[in-house]
Amino acid sequence: MDLRRLRYFVAVAEARSVGKAAERLRMAQPPLSVQIRKLEAEVGAPLFRRGTRGMDLTEAGQALLARAGEALALAADGIEAARAVAAGSRGRLSVGYMFVLANAMLPRLIPELRRSVPGVDLDFAELSATTREPRLLDRSVTVALCMPAIHHPEIQVARIGAQPFVLAVRNRSPLARLSAVSMTRLQGRPLIALPPPERDPSSSAVAALLRRHQIVMPIASRVETVHSAMNLVLAGEGLAILPACAQLGAPRGIVFRPLRDATDSIDIAVCWRRDSHSPLIRTFLKCAEKVVAPL
Repeated sequence: MDLRRLRYFVAVAEARSVGKAAERLRMAQPPLSVQIRKLEAEVGAPLFRRGTRGMDLTEAGQALLARAGEALALAADGIEAARAVAAGSRGRLSVGYMFVLANAMLPRLIPELRRSVPGVDLDFAELSATTREPRLLDRSVTVALCMPAIHHPEIQVARIGAQPFVLAVRNRSPLARLSAVSMTRLQGRPLIALPPPERDPSSSAVAALLRRHQIVMPIASRVETVHSAMNLVLAGEGLAILPACAQLGAPRGIVFRPLRDATDSIDIAVCWRRDSHSPLIRTFLKCAEKVVAPL
């Protein structure tokens, strides 16, 4: 049913006169009468009858009026909702994050998001090195906090910060007694490694760091998350080279030492699908840039 025609019907029903309704609607009376007749034809029954005090509703007209106001209100609400979503003040934002960034960013990022977009429903999903790309591509998350950035032709990346590398060791290790660990001390020691970048394993920041210093560390285990890497270090399975923010979620018994003569770092990035046009992504990016600055 034409919503404009429905509005005309409500105006006539409230004014009990086509002439008065036409004045209220700022239109001529004949076109309004035509629209009412077309509506009656669409319904298949008369909606008005002439009474002593003007135009009275028939039973069919009364039935239609009982629902017409609700239908117009719902349509108006739908338009306002669409405008709000388009403006980024309402809607839903699904945020993916990697474990290594959870303790460093979420406690400040989530309150910042709720202040910036109070009308938006937020949900959060933990990602790993192997799930982050598929979950962005299948749209189960809208935007993701990643370390390092994702390299994929369908994914847009904004680098918002970086973290230096540190060495994670057991507190009983001789290396734990050093204030900083020379790269040469890592030669031949077992490494607990994270998965390399999806499309170019040779571009791993840790692998590049070791190559640059001509250090070989045999891989003892390769794990999905920083949390798993730290637990294996704690179990005595090897060492891990991790971003400095991993210290915020470290279990007891793990200590972190800077790497002497190594200035390498790893990017923190916000990633989303290139074909996503949600205005909430830009809002998220601004909030993430704000809270990452102190790290």
